Amino acid sequence: MTTSGPSDRSERGERQNWVERRREKIRAEIDRNRRGDYTVPTWVLALALALIVGGWLALIFLA
Repeated sequence: MTTSGPSDRSERGERQNWVERRREKIRAEIDRNRRGDYTVPTWVLALALALIVGGWLALIFLA
């Protein structure tokens, strides 16, 4: 017969607590996005800038 000790209970409680924190973070992010408070990651902006500059350079040197 197996018994659930305190470590089993604390692990389940910790896991449930982690799940609740994760869900709350996701809800908060969705709320921010719905309000329009979202931000574009820096790497996306840098990539867009590099593509624009690269396109202009290609247009100048290949034309």
